Amino acid sequence: MNLSRIVERWAEHFPSKVAIHFHGTDLSYAVLWERVEEATRALGSRGIVGGDRVAFLGYNNPDMLVLLFALARLGAILVPLNWRLTVAEHRLIVQDCAPRLLYTEPEFAAHAAELGVSSCVTLDGKWREGDAMPSLPGCDDDDMLVMYTSGTTGRPKGAVLRQSALIWNACNSIHAHDLSQRDHVLSSLPMFHVGGLNNQTLPALLAGATVTLQQRFEAGQWLADVASRRPTISLLVPATMHAVLAHREWDRTDLSSLKMINSGSMVVPDSLIRAFHARGVPVGQIYGSTETAPIASVLHKEDALAMVGGAGKPALHCEVKIAADDSGSEAAVGVVGEIWVRGPNVMRGYWNDSQATAGVFHDGWFKTGDPARRNHGGFLWISGRTKDAIISGGENISTIEVENVLYNHPAVGEVAVIAAPDDRWGEVPKAYVTLRPGARATADELRIFCRENLAHFKCPKAFEFGELPKTSTGKVKKYELRERARARRSSE
Repeated sequence: MNLSRIVERWAEHFPSKVAIHFHGTDLSYAVLWERVEEATRALGSRGIVGGDRVAFLGYNNPDMLVLLFALARLGAILVPLNWRLTVAEHRLIVQDCAPRLLYTEPEFAAHAAELGVSSCVTLDGKWREGDAMPSLPGCDDDDMLVMYTSGTTGRPKGAVLRQSALIWNACNSIHAHDLSQRDHVLSSLPMFHVGGLNNQTLPALLAGATVTLQQRFEAGQWLADVASRRPTISLLVPATMHAVLAHREWDRTDLSSLKMINSGSMVVPDSLIRAFHARGVPVGQIYGSTETAPIASVLHKEDALAMVGGAGKPALHCEVKIAADDSGSEAAVGVVGEIWVRGPNVMRGYWNDSQATAGVFHDGWFKTGDPARRNHGGFLWISGRTKDAIISGGENISTIEVENVLYNHPAVGEVAVIAAPDDRWGEVPKAYVTLRPGARATADELRIFCRENLAHFKCPKAFEFGELPKTSTGKVKKYELRERARARRSSE
């Protein structure tokens, strides 16, 4: 059995049912499966075999899902690339996982040509190459996705998810959303993240539901599709929730088709949740990470009003505990500890990084690094995220990665990057900089330097110059800088 067989079965049983609606066009399950077969032959003609990596660079597109299912049949691996990253950032990923082939949308063709992948193909919606069907050894124990995440280190790490992890995660999603063949998912978050791909989009197809796929999120289009397409479920992160609420059509849009939306990626402000509840739309929550595929805990719509801001209970097919210490002993009720997750949805490890893999596992448990507590009812409450990671509009940003770039500027002597609160994005990077003796640099100069080396969303939105607060051993007191940023924000 492999991941693609589920879609094949839906095509056999309900061939005319709409699987994906994209840019005004319906793709039935039968047509989706025909494209998977065409893509499988095309990949075979290019010599792709089990274990090979194939990268995809582009916006949300049914072709990415077709590619995923075709690679599953071959036992090969998809590497989705975040189109927001720079050429330099993509090169690090390509050097790490060495894809044999890169598919790109036309808009990114020039960018893709600079990445050093020997074979690049620009997609045009057709899979022309190949007449004969290659051997199809793919099975659910094969590696399926390498999803790169910054985490808390200075370089990206590729979380390796098996086909079985995606299937079990889909089971967790079906449980979390009460998802069935009758549902209609509006999918707008980028599928280069597990949130956009694995939270609802892929599970919907495995459940035989319909997906309206948006190329990119835009608040007005999301509201228009809710009104016209009548979805039952959608997924928004705090930044996109804020954008929807701020849109002029929010009050006038009919939301009655939505049985719920889900959110996650960071602690979701109560005000955003209550605004949707006031319109009769329950807001569930999903807690997880790239490494957990991502669904680890879920807050069901039945509990949404009573547990605003909670992260729910462990998902159906995994275990979650609050570890009091490095031994893994369970923290008492109400006591903050570290979230540990174990189950078939958890990654196999990090690509080409056994040391990093060993550092995050203990007796089969994945150590998330995220602080949380559990109440007497068994509900999880996230206390924050890993201190050296920023989650801005749903994007993970490594503070260390940003610091490393700034250290390459000749005027920078010391730098510390922290998460500063932001109304629109939840939090954004802010840099505190000590210049070298005699050196000069302005905030604008450092901002331009960052934009030449980092994706736009990773660049600090503010710079502050001066001496950094330190402990007696010379360690920067980032907690003081975070408090300083919050205090400055509250005084504005």
